[in-house]
Amino acid sequence: MRIYLGSDHAGYDLKNHLVSWLTAAGHEAVDCGPHTFDAQDDYPPYVMLAASKTASDPDALGIVIGGSGNGEAIAANKVHGIRAALAWSEETARLGREHNNANVISIGARMHTEAEATRFVEVFTTTAFTNEERHIRRIAMMSDYEKSGVLPALPDAQN
Repeated sequence: MRIYLGSDHAGYDLKNHLVSWLTAAGHEAVDCGPHTFDAQDDYPPYVMLAASKTASDPDALGIVIGGSGNGEAIAANKVHGIRAALAWSEETARLGREHNNANVISIGARMHTEAEATRFVEVFTTTAFTNEERHIRRIAMMSDYEKSGVLPALPDAQN
């Protein structure tokens, strides 16, 4: 599987580790940067590049990494077609794929050990979307909003 990775200085070492780990596991890891450590760099260019490449490659996944992973998830989710899930446990990594068909995982390098983060990626990349109707319906609501800017209708009881 092709997997695009982007980070900032806080995620730089973990990104490099994951590129090597993914390659050894038989994946095509595409490093979207940064390619050198710069303690003053900004994450949006690297994260949004990885997200953009993921969005244009339907069979691929993406990984974005920062200090907490919060800003990286927000930046990735600004890219049309991306559903980035912030993972802080194996369960959130799994549920991001199973229930949300997330195509990007965001990880906080300062929040987890290298082994924990690697395990989140392993779970994320090996978990399939359930294709359950309720999840498809919910994703469609978000996709429709992303395209039209029109909020989903509330149930009649809440209008």
